[in-house]
Amino acid sequence: MSGNFRARRPASPPPGVPLSSQPQPPSFSSQRFPHPRQDHLDADSKREAASKGLYVPGRSSKANYPSGGINLTSGEIPLLLVIVLVAAGVRLYRLSKPNSVVFDEVHFGKFASRYIKTRYFVDVHPPLAKLLITLAGFLFGYDGNFDFKDIGKVYENVPYVAMRLVPALLGVFTVPLAYLTLRALDCRATTALLASLFITFENGLVTQSRHILLDSPLLFFTSLSLFSFVGFTNEDRVRPFTESWWTWLVLSGLSLGAVVSCKWVGLFTIATVGSMTVFQLWTLLGDLRVPPRLFIKHFAARALCLIIIPIFFYMTMFAIHFALLQSSGDGDGFMSSEFQHTLSGRGMQDTFADVAVGSQITIRHYNTQGGYLHSHSHNYPTGSKQQQITLYPHRDTNNDWILLNATADNTVAHDWANEPLVLITPGMRVKLRHTMTEKHLHSHDHRPPVSEVDFQNEVSGYGMPGFAGDANDDWIVEIDKDYTDSGDRKAKERLRTLKTKFKLRHALTGCYLFSHKVKLPEWAYEQQEVTCNKNAVRQNSLWFIETSWHDGMDKGGVEKVNYKRPSFFSKFWELQQVMWTTNAGLTERHTFDSRPEQWPGLRRGINFWVKDHRQIYLVGNPLVWWMSSLAVFAWIGTCGILVLRQKRGCRDFNNSTLLKYTTLSTPLFLGWFLHYTPFFLMSRQLFLHHYFPALYFAILLCCAWFDWGTRGLKQRVRLGIAALLIISVILTFRVRSPLAYGTPWTKKECESAKWKRTWDFSCNDFLDSYSAYASLHTGPGTPTKSTMVPVATVGGEPGGRGPAVVNNQDLNGEQKEGEENTSTYVNKVEPGRDIFAGDVRGGEGGTTKVPAQNQEQDKGLAEDEERIVSQVHGGGISAPPSEDDKPVVEEKNEDQKDEEKATQETLDNEGMDPIPPKDSKKEEKPGKPEGPLVEEDAAAEKVAQDLYPEEAD
Repeated sequence: MSGNFRARRPASPPPGVPLSSQPQPPSFSSQRFPHPRQDHLDADSKREAASKGLYVPGRSSKANYPSGGINLTSGEIPLLLVIVLVAAGVRLYRLSKPNSVVFDEVHFGKFASRYIKTRYFVDVHPPLAKLLITLAGFLFGYDGNFDFKDIGKVYENVPYVAMRLVPALLGVFTVPLAYLTLRALDCRATTALLASLFITFENGLVTQSRHILLDSPLLFFTSLSLFSFVGFTNEDRVRPFTESWWTWLVLSGLSLGAVVSCKWVGLFTIATVGSMTVFQLWTLLGDLRVPPRLFIKHFAARALCLIIIPIFFYMTMFAIHFALLQSSGDGDGFMSSEFQHTLSGRGMQDTFADVAVGSQITIRHYNTQGGYLHSHSHNYPTGSKQQQITLYPHRDTNNDWILLNATADNTVAHDWANEPLVLITPGMRVKLRHTMTEKHLHSHDHRPPVSEVDFQNEVSGYGMPGFAGDANDDWIVEIDKDYTDSGDRKAKERLRTLKTKFKLRHALTGCYLFSHKVKLPEWAYEQQEVTCNKNAVRQNSLWFIETSWHDGMDKGGVEKVNYKRPSFFSKFWELQQVMWTTNAGLTERHTFDSRPEQWPGLRRGINFWVKDHRQIYLVGNPLVWWMSSLAVFAWIGTCGILVLRQKRGCRDFNNSTLLKYTTLSTPLFLGWFLHYTPFFLMSRQLFLHHYFPALYFAILLCCAWFDWGTRGLKQRVRLGIAALLIISVILTFRVRSPLAYGTPWTKKECESAKWKRTWDFSCNDFLDSYSAYASLHTGPGTPTKSTMVPVATVGGEPGGRGPAVVNNQDLNGEQKEGEENTSTYVNKVEPGRDIFAGDVRGGEGGTTKVPAQNQEQDKGLAEDEERIVSQVHGGGISAPPSEDDKPVVEEKNEDQKDEEKATQETLDNEGMDPIPPKDSKKEEKPGKPEGPLVEEDAAAEKVAQDLYPEEAD
């Protein structure tokens, strides 16, 4: 052995002192690691840690470790304050301008009004951001009376500046969070400054944060979630289960709850933090220094703070939502009947539990929540031109029907109070008489006004006072035991109010009374269509009785029922389902929608507001946008190369610097990836602002690249490069700032700022010079003649619902700016399907098995229905087409003409309901009355049909 070699061995104990009395190392279970972390650092790492005050030789580093690993120098605090002041100046500049409604302020301002008025509404987004905006309006005296009806409508008695201040301030606070996040990730102060100023002068983020919209709160809580979890991760590396460690972990959970309570896009943030948490636990599981009990403790702490706390926070926001919206509003129709009756103004008195012949009832549709079976004294303009039958979502006397026995004489007056009760049982043949117009619920071989397919028949009101009706008024009651309330055994044996779900089968044609999410035109007040469907979807054919009144039961001791009041959890879960369904249904195209593949390249923006030769148009800062996108794709390429090199035996990851930046940038790339790629799976409308959370991660990743690329440069050179980038971004922001602030701009400047042809802001809306603006005399609120299409969206991630087209037109083809249509109904008929395949049909003479139709027939029906043009142009009852409007038909031979002549006048079964001939050019037979027949004529027609069946066919 060399003489310079010294073997390390423990010192011998003093004489007489046993070896066991020597000081023992700390208990293994008392801390995460058996020795201080710094004892495992190599020389370079110790030197770097010592330079930051994190490691002092011979002294525990815990006393020197800053909370969350954010080691700010004394000079950074003033710098951070300056950054906040600059961000505030950029975002709060001219916040009161314009003084009219901008973009989706149409919706979110309206939601604030409904909160203040306590009127229930439905939106596709959770309530937190809307509650914050409402709170600002309420504190500054808003009374909720402004309607926010149209884009460009001037505000009156609305503290709109205070309401805009909420997203604006949250946008300001996002800037220092970006700075602190990069510092917590161990980037240099120059890098953090670069990121904060990139976000400050990003045109799209500025535009979005200056109005009553939801994306600025969403982005703030996204950045807060990332910052909190980075701070927790730093704590976890050094000193777990301390007070500071718990503080960061709880703050992370609250931030995650807040971000998902603004928009469901916050689920992507939860996925990002969840992925990093899984990686942490996986690393702990493989660390032999961590015993199983300690691992379970780590797992339980994360589950409590990152799962339970966010869920509790999210549900608390909906508890506040329900507590505020206690009155009936325009969102009632989306909710179940049980839910609706928890709202003031929608409750009802107890009603009779049993239903009998002679009961006056109201019937509700089960599946679409469309409302009550309804009729009114207006006729269809097409088909039979008989009285309309619709679904109506509100209570009305036109929803009342009398249930009659179809096999009895209903022309005589009945004393229901003294006649024996006849309860309604399965298979009973009944008629439904409308109490206000005394017409019967009727179906026949006419096509409905919208669902014009062979398997759909029109449902109408038919008859007159004193007329018994015909066989086309008869319906067979079928109780659906699967959907009937299992808690009431009697409900499966006879009709029971609220409990029994039943179908009404037309006695002659076998079709089922049916409704779906198809609206009738304006001549039917856009109420929901009711048809008789031979290929009905089961759930859309189910009905239940909401109220029942019978003179014979008007005595004490008769059982009564009412809606069961749903619990908070029932209401919460139902609303989540409604939000999901409504959001998924927003698939129509919008004038300014875009797809995910267009976002990284900033292909196009969104028009927010056009007025007085000014425009607000959301478009990003191209330098920030393109540099961040380049950084993302460069990261992907670099990682791919490193993985290939490692496969070839290269040891790049042994380099501590490379390992540091890989560890630093991986969460940022993961955040971009999880906030961007899920949108490729969505078929709903999407807009540029959906990319903003992913853009935030991309900007941080871009600055991480800057930190890595300038690591070997002198401080002066690094500052020079950063200053050059910042100046370029500020100048680029300045060029397009009139589009963010809605300030005057010239056509020439506009054209020079349009770097891409796909940026569709309209330069023709601006004047030729600034002096022209000074001489412009337009009254307040007077819109300019714009070449842009004035648009808004029905909510959507610009805020409110999922953006749906508000690019509506009136009957004359004129644009109705900002017109809102919050309904999820679409005028597209459901395709024909098997009706209750394998289901048992209850009829008069027992039960029969409903055969399943073959797939080829089903496919054909669906294809036929897809060819239907369901866009109906309304405007009152339309006149029949003129001869010039009739389609050209193929010339028929003589035999065909003779056959049509013999069958020119066609009748329904029982011969009571006249049907117009198929060839409208043929001359009708004289003497055939229109509408219902009087009793004598009906009897004569019956005899004529029996004697001459070939004439009635």
